[in-house]
Amino acid sequence: MAPPEPLHFEAAVTRPLSVVFKVGDLWEGHDYTVEIIASRQGLDGFDVVVDFRDLERALDRSLVPLQGRLLSDLGLDGPLALAQRLLAELAPFVPVPARLKEVALTDGTGRKLAVRA
Repeated sequence: MAPPEPLHFEAAVTRPLSVVFKVGDLWEGHDYTVEIIASRQGLDGFDVVVDFRDLERALDRSLVPLQGRLLSDLGLDGPLALAQRLLAELAPFVPVPARLKEVALTDGTGRKLAVRA
């Protein structure tokens, strides 16, 4: 009988983000909760997926230049582009064998947009 496969684990951190979109001649402010999820098979020697502090620092570094900004000034045309940018920026900060699984934006009404690696 083959040994059982290691269990799959996930770790997530969230941060608030306020940004502005320009839609035609209108400006729209949006408040999001940004969630990043790292995953891996099994746990490390400290029984964790990844160090939460490392995930939080990486997310904070990525969000600071976005906070309160007009996204089109940053070359981003909407929430999907924002989530994709965050996924690309944050993936290198998740140490192997863990990986960045998902970046999700949830607005104040509970609508969620998620991008998976």
